[in-house]
Amino acid sequence: MALKIRLARGGAKKRPFYRMVVADSRAARDGAFLEKLGYYNPFVEHGQDGRVVVKEERLRYWMSVGAKPSERVAVLLSTLGLCDKPVIVPSPKKSAPKKKAQERMAAKAAAAEG
Repeated sequence: MALKIRLARGGAKKRPFYRMVVADSRAARDGAFLEKLGYYNPFVEHGQDGRVVVKEERLRYWMSVGAKPSERVAVLLSTLGLCDKPVIVPSPKKSAPKKKAQERMAAKAAAAEG
């Protein structure tokens, strides 16, 4: 069983509140989980108490057993100094013209110059 430490959404419409949980990676986002490790409240200002609350001892136990934090959880834990900040690679720009279109545009620009 692959374990993930991830966020499960709660709260009201347009007022999210997230529980930090350990769950099987195949379970639904808000579905069954093994243990609640803490919570994340996005409406609390950065640096304030209560924005990210974690049971540090249980978090370290689950990570030692092999649970991997999701990318967003790793970023939140890195602010607390509990995890290394992940390197986030931006996705390629899908709206950019394809190769042939770029070649035509370059040829058109070269013709306009010379």
